[in-house]
Amino acid sequence: MSEFGNIVVVGASLAGLRAATTLRNEGFPGTVTVIGDEPEMPYDRPPLSKEVVRGEQGPAEIRLAGTEELDAVWKLGSPAVALDPAKKIVVTGDGAEVSYDGLILATGSGTRTLSTFDARAANVHYVRKLADALRLREALRPGTRLLIIGCGFVGIEVASSARSRDVEVTVVGIDPPVAPAGPLASANATRLLTDAGVSLHVGQTVAEVDPTATGYRVTLSGGTVIDADHVVVAVGSVPNVAWLASSGIDIGDGVACDEALRVVGLDDVVAAGDIVTWPNATFGGLRMRVEHWSNAVEQGVAAAKALLAGRDAAPFGSVPSFWSDHFGIRLQSVGVPRLADRFEIVAGSAAEETFCAAAYAGDLLVGGVAYGMPRPLVSIRMKLVKGGVALQPIES
Repeated sequence: MSEFGNIVVVGASLAGLRAATTLRNEGFPGTVTVIGDEPEMPYDRPPLSKEVVRGEQGPAEIRLAGTEELDAVWKLGSPAVALDPAKKIVVTGDGAEVSYDGLILATGSGTRTLSTFDARAANVHYVRKLADALRLREALRPGTRLLIIGCGFVGIEVASSARSRDVEVTVVGIDPPVAPAGPLASANATRLLTDAGVSLHVGQTVAEVDPTATGYRVTLSGGTVIDADHVVVAVGSVPNVAWLASSGIDIGDGVACDEALRVVGLDDVVAAGDIVTWPNATFGGLRMRVEHWSNAVEQGVAAAKALLAGRDAAPFGSVPSFWSDHFGIRLQSVGVPRLADRFEIVAGSAAEETFCAAAYAGDLLVGGVAYGMPRPLVSIRMKLVKGGVALQPIES
């Protein structure tokens, strides 16, 4: 710990805040500087597509606790644009050069854009930042026609929020709803969407877009024509690592880290959150990148400890978990259901739309999913935590 006089955390969201807080909790006495691209102090992102869009919460309600008490230097409103590991300098968009002895990378992920729609248009929306959600909230008035491109978790959450505001919703996606959670969850989400009056078009892409006086006329690949006042693009996310392109760091699928979250090739740099790809010891060394709230919390803590511990840092293993609230019910997942080739219901019933299912790859338990039944899922998670998953290390 004594070798670090100042530690810089790049990323002022959940993972970055947890890392900075952990530095102080571990007794680090030096300077902690937090760099963030948004002007706001760290806030919680899951409510953006739900409570914020619905008008139930605002900036004050989603601000993360602990920022006022944290002894840190905050450099907000200008993103990191370059890193020079040899000189130990982070360059920000306003031209400042911030030096460091130790560095924590936690820049999270950004929206995957769709060139079909002009992202600068007033009636085209992405939901990644607080400003995005507030702008969409103003647009969603009763009777508005909303087209959502993408059937992932954000797309389905926005659909649910929009329907609660009496908005006409159409969802278009190549994959079934919430596909990463498996076929049982997808089927359930499909029923919830259709029961709520959402027009769902799966296996379709946007073939043609024509501006109209109030929005867009969109023709799908199957020939269906949709008139929309506003469009939400929710086609996934990408790790915010482009600013590291000249640093020499391997950023092929996020920042390549070792088992302790140290950036490969650099002893004084660690990473946490959405940008990290690392060999997860709990899953037999399977290299993975996880974009979930709980992972940001856990890795933020672990990365800070690893930086202070140096070569004595412990490997970081975890059981990924996430949740999604839509149409009054909670979908939860643990482990890595995408590895599964079969799902076995262990509680409830798919027909009743509340169930818990274990996910298997062959005879190997790799995860679980639940709709409205959190308690049985805890048992599955504990089995994964205690026993691990004996996979051969593979690239993912």
